[in-house]
Amino acid sequence: MAYWLPVIYMLIMGLALLIYVVLDGYDLGVGMLMPLAEEAEKDVMVASIGPFWDANETWIVLGVGVLLIAFPEAHGIILTQLYLPVTLMLMGLILRGVAFDLRVKAGDHRRQLWNRAFFVGSLVAAAAQGWMLGAWVTGLQGGPLGLAFSALIAITLPALYLLLGAGWLMMKTEGALLERAIHWARIAVWPMALCLLLVSIATPVVSPVIAGKWFTFPNILLLAPIPLASAICLAVIAVLLRQPELIRRGRGWLLFVATVLICVLATLGLAYSVFPDVVIGRLDIWEAAASVKSLQFVLVGVVITLPVILFYTVYVYRVFHGKATELSYE
Repeated sequence: MAYWLPVIYMLIMGLALLIYVVLDGYDLGVGMLMPLAEEAEKDVMVASIGPFWDANETWIVLGVGVLLIAFPEAHGIILTQLYLPVTLMLMGLILRGVAFDLRVKAGDHRRQLWNRAFFVGSLVAAAAQGWMLGAWVTGLQGGPLGLAFSALIAITLPALYLLLGAGWLMMKTEGALLERAIHWARIAVWPMALCLLLVSIATPVVSPVIAGKWFTFPNILLLAPIPLASAICLAVIAVLLRQPELIRRGRGWLLFVATVLICVLATLGLAYSVFPDVVIGRLDIWEAAASVKSLQFVLVGVVITLPVILFYTVYVYRVFHGKATELSYE
């Protein structure tokens, strides 16, 4: 049990954060696309994420909660080192929540202000999350190289979210807004692909731990399918964007799924590269784990809570599936 409990909690935490990146990623992406839309289209965009966006953030609460409960020492190190970007992320998420409610309730003369606030909150939250991921990959070491890498991830993650957001709008909208979503995806996909390539090149440079796992045999063979599968996903996205008639006929979900698969593949590659460390190069999951009795006690709650959140998430998406309609507060 002393061996497997930390592994189980690490899997739960990784799953929660991956689901968060996908679900809150697309609605952050929609928020960042807001300034590019017409006023009436902004209402439809907000309506497309309205039933989901608040619940999507449940997953980051679960992931950080598991970090605190299961790996308290790592939680202290990570949150101390990342205090500023965590604060900025929370401020961005709070600003999004306030703007979401007030963009209509404050009246037409204030709507543009809150639309801009929704965009700023989305962008700040996405960039802060990218910075935190970059800093974590470098082992929280800082320095010019580490800061440059964190900045690169702070650009890459918002670009990925933009593509997720455009893919979501392809599934949820029609007409002129659908055409805009296709156009936005065409703009976002290549910067996102370039940034992912640069991240792949830079990661072993900034992290000797990861470099040791990537470029040793047989690890290099085990990891080879990940970039290959990612390239296939990018090819699928490129084909769809070159043949927009497929998207107009309801195949936009393929682009969204291909982008989600890129997120999954990147997560699998990162997990393989860093395991068993929870603070890379400094602390593994067994060193950082709480006592076995504490982990056993909390696991009961996790076993109950996780399926409930999963069921609720699936249920909500099932209930509100289909195309978004014009926003109404009546």
